[in-house]
Amino acid sequence: MSLDLFHSTAIGCSRLITQAYSTSFSIGVRLLNSQYRGAIYAIYGYVRLADELVDTFHQFDKAELFRQLSQETAQALQDGLSLNPVIHAFVQAVRRYRIDPALLDAFLNSMEMDLTVQTYQVSQYQQYVYGSAEVVGLMCLRVFCDGDDTLYFQLREPARRLGAAFQKVNFLRDIASDLHDRGRLYFPGVDFIQFKAADKQRIEAEITQDFAAALPGIVRLPRGVRLGVYVAYRYYLDLFAQLRRHAPTAILTQRVRVSNQRKVWILIRSSFRHLLLPVLGG
Repeated sequence: MSLDLFHSTAIGCSRLITQAYSTSFSIGVRLLNSQYRGAIYAIYGYVRLADELVDTFHQFDKAELFRQLSQETAQALQDGLSLNPVIHAFVQAVRRYRIDPALLDAFLNSMEMDLTVQTYQVSQYQQYVYGSAEVVGLMCLRVFCDGDDTLYFQLREPARRLGAAFQKVNFLRDIASDLHDRGRLYFPGVDFIQFKAADKQRIEAEITQDFAAALPGIVRLPRGVRLGVYVAYRYYLDLFAQLRRHAPTAILTQRVRVSNQRKVWILIRSSFRHLLLPVLGG
């Protein structure tokens, strides 16, 4: 009997996780050519599983759960099979698209940092952003390039910067919950008890540079994925613009979000604008 049904069901589980946890990302994935969607769902589902473990399961032994996740992932990579559908779908994507195991190692290392590190120094912050976000961009890029190693290596830096931009926007949006619910301070050298405008502007300048460095890579993506990635880029750029308009004290007391009506407008506008990306530059 073929394993196709199990494979497709595993991807379906990751698709459900994606849709439940991220409306914006789900829309972006649905805009990809169908040949790419399953693997991207698989990557997101696995990343979300690990992130949820370290962020949410406070009443359980998170260190032990993380050890089990890492061990089962390693075994599945060796066997080509896991009875955990999320891990199974991810492993199939890793094997199909030749995703570098070093990227997975970096990701798991960053997730493990969340179990012990609360205040991040500069080197830890850089390591964490690389492992938690930049490598996810590289995993997705492997799928998008689909065996074209030349294109992959040409677009590595923009993919990393896009992942970094998304993650740092998340950090800025989630400052209050990270600080009060999880006791974490990701941005180094910032006193969030007395969050100053100058500190916020410095963070915003860093994010602006990441977005700018990412756009040339989006322009060069294969046509079958460009719209989906561009819509995600525009969603986050819009969220970032809203965060910039809020005072530091406001960010500490409320969670800024993009309204559903605004998301529809961004989707419509991006659907036309992405066709002119090489001309408009964004």
